[in-house]
Amino acid sequence: MKTYVAVVDSGSFAAAALRLDVSRAMVSKQVQKLEEHLGTRLLNRTTRRLSLTETGRAFHERSVQILGDVNEAEQIAGQMTTLPRGVLRVTIPLSYAQHRLGSIIGAYTQAYPQVQLDIALSDRKVDLVEEGFDVAIRIGALPQSDLIARKLGVARSIVCASPAYLAAHGTPQTPHDLSQHTCLSYSLSGGGADWRLESAGEHLTVPVNGPIRADNGDMIRLAALAGAGIVFQPHFIVGEDLAAGRLVQVLPGWESAELGIHALYPSRKHLSAKVRTFVDFVVAALA
Repeated sequence: MKTYVAVVDSGSFAAAALRLDVSRAMVSKQVQKLEEHLGTRLLNRTTRRLSLTETGRAFHERSVQILGDVNEAEQIAGQMTTLPRGVLRVTIPLSYAQHRLGSIIGAYTQAYPQVQLDIALSDRKVDLVEEGFDVAIRIGALPQSDLIARKLGVARSIVCASPAYLAAHGTPQTPHDLSQHTCLSYSLSGGGADWRLESAGEHLTVPVNGPIRADNGDMIRLAALAGAGIVFQPHFIVGEDLAAGRLVQVLPGWESAELGIHALYPSRKHLSAKVRTFVDFVVAALA
């Protein structure tokens, strides 16, 4: 199994042989015996490249997890504790990483210098298992899945605009007035062209329109600062601009529903030390 994973990860029998410090023939023989044992083909071989069969891809994914568990078990047996080390792949929404997690992540790497963070900044909801991530930070409703969720905090979106826009176009007095204004929308919110607001138990869905829709909150924020329209964004994105007067809250008391912020990671009986320490560190820092 270890030989097979080395072949897949390195891309060839020759590279795997160098990685494992054995002969190429030994690597080929090991993979052939594995296929015979399983009664199925794992790799399609040509003179130039290797490709995984569907079974081979599934077997590789599970093998990586099993070998990781074996390695962790050996460490536990020998040391009683595991030392966080290796590459930790994390996906985080871009704006949340910039406004909330940058310094925390820097502090984590100082506390655990043997962990190498590979961070993908994207508001897209990735498939952790399919795309090989160890941890995901998600904002908003959580889908039904087998992933473990640790709550990091909550956020609410508020309506705001620049003083210049409000001076030129007036200030909405009710949520329904938003339909008569230029509104800049976050395209991944799930609400489409509608903003969902609530106040004191009252819930409203207001249709809005405008010239800009983007899949990043800071892009919308910058357009609002330029006076392009009204935005409905989380406080962690617009809070500093509100405090500095660069943006002004519109419709005080009307906000989004509470948005949960969670760290998600695959459900595993033996959680790796790097995942456990990273999630614990972020939870403590944001508490």
